[in-house]
Amino acid sequence: MSSTARLSPWRVTLAVIIVLATAVAGVLGVRMYEARAAQEPASHWFAGYVDVTATPSYAFEEGSVDAEGHVSDVVLSFIVADEAGSCTPSWGTYYGLEEAGAELDLDRRIQRLREQGAGVVVSFGGAMNQELATVCESPEELAEAYLAVIERYDLDTIDLDIEGPALEDPESNALRAEAVALLQKKLAAAGKPLAVWLTLPVIPSGLTADGRDVVIGMLDSGADLAGVNLMTMNYGQARDSRSMFDASAASLHATHRQLGIMYEQAGIPLSSASLWGKLGATPMVGQNDVVDEVFTVDDAQRFNEFAVENGVGRMSMWSLNRDATCGPNYPDTSRVSDACSGVDQGELRFAEVLSQSYTGHAAEAASATTTPDPAAAAPAEDDPETSPYPIWTEEASYLEGTKIVWHRNVYEAKWWTRGELPDNPVLEAWDTPWELIGPVLPGETPLPVFTVEKGTYPAWKGSTSYDKGDRVLAEGTPYEAKWWTEGDSPDASQGDPDSSPWVPLTAEDVTEDAAEDSEDSEDSEDAEDAE
Repeated sequence: MSSTARLSPWRVTLAVIIVLATAVAGVLGVRMYEARAAQEPASHWFAGYVDVTATPSYAFEEGSVDAEGHVSDVVLSFIVADEAGSCTPSWGTYYGLEEAGAELDLDRRIQRLREQGAGVVVSFGGAMNQELATVCESPEELAEAYLAVIERYDLDTIDLDIEGPALEDPESNALRAEAVALLQKKLAAAGKPLAVWLTLPVIPSGLTADGRDVVIGMLDSGADLAGVNLMTMNYGQARDSRSMFDASAASLHATHRQLGIMYEQAGIPLSSASLWGKLGATPMVGQNDVVDEVFTVDDAQRFNEFAVENGVGRMSMWSLNRDATCGPNYPDTSRVSDACSGVDQGELRFAEVLSQSYTGHAAEAASATTTPDPAAAAPAEDDPETSPYPIWTEEASYLEGTKIVWHRNVYEAKWWTRGELPDNPVLEAWDTPWELIGPVLPGETPLPVFTVEKGTYPAWKGSTSYDKGDRVLAEGTPYEAKWWTEGDSPDASQGDPDSSPWVPLTAEDVTEDAAEDSEDSEDSEDAEDAE
């Protein structure tokens, strides 16, 4: 996500006239969303990004109202180092904080939005320009730069968008983590807790190694992360043949698993629901920077339903500036525009679709602290009577596609495996042969063992030798020999299918046998009739 364009003087003048003509009297009044937060329980929130310096200007101060009259928060972006590359915050290098107040009337516009019951989050970083941590010389200096922005706009939540060169810089990542920990400690002592979100690139297999290092560094520093917001966009070759929705859903599932491991390793085990609440998602609506990636309104609808169902804590989008169908004077919609989506949206807005059921505000969760979940620390005990599949054992071998239960979760083998823990805390999905399918559901019982009537096949006998393809019955279950065998019990194939000479038959196999027997019988009868 990036910010590149500067507003022209005549547009700034026009914006000032409009705001002055319509602004409600009084400045720096009571922040109405705080009163609302005190009356309602905290809930998940939506806030679209606004590129503050893009042309034409987006009037975020007018508010985005849904059918229920709810006004959503906004994420204003991006604060970076100034044009000289010093540790001085600026809006996209174009405006200092004072300049933005004078030339963009930014302070007044923020206050106007707040008077409608919505809140403002400020994002630091982005894809362009110099991220502050890459130029500040100490954690203390960086913390002061953050604080200048926080105090200027009276913020309780900030967003750190780490991508590009900043993401790959271990030194600046360490400095940033220490600065955030210092800042949170200072503000907490003053009774002004600060929520900090990390916004990071993602692919369907989860966070990249650099992204994970940023999260781990924050946790190691003692910083309390409100959550990790994923840029579900621009996947490139990692998307493979997936739709944009499927790639985005896979990204969240994978990061949910990674985040659980990182918090556990930091000594803060969290429940699955808590981890979903610490995840955010930011799709790039319409045409993405990758030409063949287009996030449609239908993708947005499905993604919203997925996020609501799983309890994703935050939903965003890049960007509100682009939430409109391109006009006829913009013929090449495969080229990304700052002012339109590149897809035919009809009468719909992406913000309306993505914000469904996200009626909370960032401020409502700003004072929350992350605490260990005792229930998450202790693995759940497995009960064969309430498990739909066999419980994993270290001695057994499992073929590709085999499903097992471990710690009340169902896993499926991605390839042959033996002795490898299904919930081994690996951060890369390809480091484990197991794929998590989901939890054991209430009321589940073992799947019934497939059996057939006595006499369908000969009963297995230990003293009999069998050739490849022979079929037998053992305790009512049908088996087929994979090679010559004598004395090997078919029951052993359940625990060691790889080395067992027997493979259990399915209902389809038996049905095919019955059909063949029927055809043979008919052929025999026809032959007798012919004689």
